[in-house]
Amino acid sequence: MSIWRGLKRKLGLDNVSAERSPINVFLLDDDRRRHDWFAKRFKGDYLDIAEDVSSAREMLSENLYDAIFLDHDLLPEHYHSQATDDERTGYAIALWLASTPEIQRASTILVHTRNADGAMRMVEELRRAGRNAEYVPFPMLAQKIKNYWQR
Repeated sequence: MSIWRGLKRKLGLDNVSAERSPINVFLLDDDRRRHDWFAKRFKGDYLDIAEDVSSAREMLSENLYDAIFLDHDLLPEHYHSQATDDERTGYAIALWLASTPEIQRASTILVHTRNADGAMRMVEELRRAGRNAEYVPFPMLAQKIKNYWQR
């Protein structure tokens, strides 16, 4: 490599890029606007979307995913609710994944809900089971996606 090219690379002025292969992405979220948001970020990848717990279990049982995105509050009644977790929230999927280690073992799991308390409970369950999981507040999610799966 020439000195000039090395200098350009250090300064971030080099046009070197490598296209990554498409990945399989799973999204559990009831907000259709977020479905569109994720579709834009993962254009060129394979994106499966579930809006409820039963659909999520079915898809996660039948397919392999590189990335799994989980929302906590899946119904309008959960938004700003005093009740924490029930069988119709993303927490149910986190518990299910934690209790079934053979399913989606190698997936990176990101909890993207605005419900920080619910997210932390989900991440705790997943990590306790040895899963690669983290909480990323939705406003910071675009940057995290770019860092993990840059195109």
